[in-house]
Amino acid sequence: MRSRRASSATRTVVAGLACGVLALALPGAHARAGEDHPAAAVSDASAVIEWMRTAETTIEAEDRPAPAEMFIWEAYVSTAVYNAVVGVEGRFTPYKWDGRAHRTASSAAAAASAAHQVLRHYFPGAAPRLDAALTGTLAKIPDGEAEDEGVAFGKRAADRVIDLRRDDGRGASVPFPAPPRPGVWRPTPPDHTPPDHTPFAGAWIGRVRPLLLDSPHQFRPGPPPAMHSARYARDFHELAAYGGRTGSHRTPEQTDTARYFTNLDLQGALGDHATRHGLDIAETARLYAAATTAQADAVITAWDAKLHYGTWRPVTAIREADTDGNPATRADRHWEPLLVTPAHPDYLSGHATMGGALMRALTGVLGTSRVDLHIRSTTTGATRHYRYAHEYEQDVVDARVWGGIHTRTADEVGTATGRRLAAWALRTYFRPVP
Repeated sequence: MRSRRASSATRTVVAGLACGVLALALPGAHARAGEDHPAAAVSDASAVIEWMRTAETTIEAEDRPAPAEMFIWEAYVSTAVYNAVVGVEGRFTPYKWDGRAHRTASSAAAAASAAHQVLRHYFPGAAPRLDAALTGTLAKIPDGEAEDEGVAFGKRAADRVIDLRRDDGRGASVPFPAPPRPGVWRPTPPDHTPPDHTPFAGAWIGRVRPLLLDSPHQFRPGPPPAMHSARYARDFHELAAYGGRTGSHRTPEQTDTARYFTNLDLQGALGDHATRHGLDIAETARLYAAATTAQADAVITAWDAKLHYGTWRPVTAIREADTDGNPATRADRHWEPLLVTPAHPDYLSGHATMGGALMRALTGVLGTSRVDLHIRSTTTGATRHYRYAHEYEQDVVDARVWGGIHTRTADEVGTATGRRLAAWALRTYFRPVP
């Protein structure tokens, strides 16, 4: 990556050529003409990218979280890094904080120190690896007062986030309230265990305090289609025809899409975008913070709906269709989905809600619907290029249907809900400073 110690005019021209309307979409994204911006403050964005990757590997190794939980942990780190960077650089409003550092401080040192502090607090067993990683980052920064100030300020930014997230409900015991009956979720094969009212995995996510929203139910959508409705029957028949493990009408390309979206390297995609488009350290920290917090709150919103509505999964609905009261459906006791069904209800789809939130956060931050993301699937190893937000959103919706694990309604309503919550969040957080 090229040095960020170039003049402000050069950085503006390069960024403008690299990403077109991005410079117009980010008021104050580059130093004003004639502004005396200390060289130490115009630090390389690679510090943010490297430490968000370190966060991901640390969380996976220490906690082995489900994908939905991963976004919440990553949001803790990204907000601390964001506050550490903008506390030095200015330009964007801090996240629930008013801390400021000396303009001579190293924002790269602040970013690394903030991520290190948050991760060390929550994952003390990883301290030796994290300490070594911090030493490696700081070795690339000139020793002196700027580095020391950055490290100290990064710790302050981290402590603020740790304090904000204290007693937030993470990991609490949350029961699934609905009694067993037709239409209500219950454990699904191949991992089903009696009794039928066993709580689903990660139920606490639906009650944890959001990062941005006022409450988990702030954007709770209306109910799913009634079981006797025509829309319910349409969803049912599409799943039966396209979502099955065998005898499906899926094309090979549709099967690939279903498998591709099982797990994605979104952190890598964000870092790649920032690098290719020449985003500086403040822009990069903002990109990560907006994307991860929007997805974390999308997960919380989706799980709130899962707890509230508690709808059964397609595998249960199709196998027990003779109990749904809909004359247009027919039971198939041996039907199996292409993908293993996750252990929580259908409505809303977590992937789709996160997808809508991610794309709306990115288009809001970038100022364009052209998101230009190269995203690798950690399940299949394939990389896809998404030029526009709507392309990604549509593939997420289709993938969960073709995988046989979500109704199209749960996906489409999830996408719309994710968009709404991210749009609301960006009116309050991560805004350019006038």
